[in-house]
Amino acid sequence: MYAVTFVSGSFGTEREREHANEVLQIMLDALYKVNCSYLRRFPETASLYASGVRYRKEAPGKEEWQDIPTVLKQGFGDCEDLACFRAAELTVREGVPAVPSLKWQRIPSKNMVLYHILVERADGSIEDPSKQLGMGGEY
Repeated sequence: MYAVTFVSGSFGTEREREHANEVLQIMLDALYKVNCSYLRRFPETASLYASGVRYRKEAPGKEEWQDIPTVLKQGFGDCEDLACFRAAELTVREGVPAVPSLKWQRIPSKNMVLYHILVERADGSIEDPSKQLGMGGEY
């Protein structure tokens, strides 16, 4: 298996927040499109909620973005993995336009920003596959 690593210095300072959010959305769109392509080529793939996959938070400082076959093989994913899987599934299989969407909040006590990735449908409704698959109160 090959691993592709994106390295971005865009998440360094508060001054760069707007650019960081734009970069993150571009990366989410890429994973979503990879997953849409996968589901078109492999329509027999298990659906996210029927697959047995669970939410698992990554270790601090570690951020690996997993496509559908990797999530299924590992049996777990974090919020961007699950949201991009589910958005692709809604779009390709159910004909419901959906995209991964980011939400963020500043955590002043830890001097950090916490991101969470959700699924947003064209009608504006939001779905959180991470919570449905075991995420506690992290966000």
